[in-house]
Amino acid sequence: MAERLRPSRLSARDVLRVGVAGLRARPLRVFLSALGIAIGIAAMIAVVGISTSSRADLDRQLAALGTNLLTVGPGQSLFGQPTHLPDEAIGMIGRIGPVTSTTATGKVMNAKVYRNDRVPTGQSGGIAVLASRTDLPGTVGATVASGAFLNAANDRYPAVVLGRTTADRLGVGAAGPEQRIYLGGQWFTVVGVLNPVPLAPELDTAALVGWPLAEQQLGFDGYATTVYTRAREDSVSAVQSVLAATANPENPNEVSVSRPSDALAAKQATDQTLNGLLLGLGAVALLVGGVGVANTMVISVLERRAEIGLRRSLGATRGQVRAQFLAESLLLSALGGLGGVLLGVVVTMSYAAYQDWPSVVPAWASGGGVLATSVIGVIAGLYPAIRASRLAPTEALATP
Repeated sequence: MAERLRPSRLSARDVLRVGVAGLRARPLRVFLSALGIAIGIAAMIAVVGISTSSRADLDRQLAALGTNLLTVGPGQSLFGQPTHLPDEAIGMIGRIGPVTSTTATGKVMNAKVYRNDRVPTGQSGGIAVLASRTDLPGTVGATVASGAFLNAANDRYPAVVLGRTTADRLGVGAAGPEQRIYLGGQWFTVVGVLNPVPLAPELDTAALVGWPLAEQQLGFDGYATTVYTRAREDSVSAVQSVLAATANPENPNEVSVSRPSDALAAKQATDQTLNGLLLGLGAVALLVGGVGVANTMVISVLERRAEIGLRRSLGATRGQVRAQFLAESLLLSALGGLGGVLLGVVVTMSYAAYQDWPSVVPAWASGGGVLATSVIGVIAGLYPAIRASRLAPTEALATP
């Protein structure tokens, strides 16, 4: 009995070559179709990238407002008497897991600040004298406009750092060895002047001296009046709930803790809103790209009926015809998707640079754009491919 003939199979490489040849035969149509897909994907990438870059800039601004900064201070006793934080409060707060940094200031009650020793006693200008730890700037985000902040070399000596408002009131333009003020009955050298501190505006109207010097020469009792604490953003609420008990385990009700910043809630709400917006825009862009691919492939089948009939009459199977058109659809979609991603990245980077934003294009958007267009291309090309494979050779060859 004669052996039944079996149709030859096309390898993946052959299918790819046939698909490329089909696209190369109509370069203008392929270019316009790929351009349509690329514009849709570029729009999606640009919207995602620009929105993400804008959100990164917003997050940066919100972070500067202190979304993860909490303050701890002494409250009142059950009978309304003032209290103080334990000496160990700063160290215990710093040992909380999500806490990233902690520092403190203490109010020096009996020290007054004057421009010189000839100013009347009652004209101190309401300037507060605060004993400060040397790591204060890093936690509260303070920067120095002139000179330097207190350090281990000068915090035991009569050196002072002025807040911005304090420096203006005292007429001190810049720090320097020649700049001195009269504080607590003695002369202090102005070693630094701060820029405005948005996170801790109380520092703008203060004169900061070293913690050891305040205890030794200014009658400071050594108790912190404000403990500044930074925590991881995802743990701010959890840290806030344990701060009072950590700072004063015996009397947590005598501790005052600030609530998380309103900026943190605004940041979280903004993230949720933008995520929903990006998903919606991405879905619309992919849908438009898929419709474009499907339209291109259906027209391609109608125009190439004679070619399909000739291939069938020469022995091509339905499966091989389907594979050819699916390969063309996949290549067309991938080409448009890749071009769209590159165009979207360029648009995002250009616009972010123009707005002075950090340029951010999520990897999921770039990789997902190419992958999604490929999947959409296969789905969109499935019907034209099936339609092409079902054409009878005689019917296709008879088509003018």
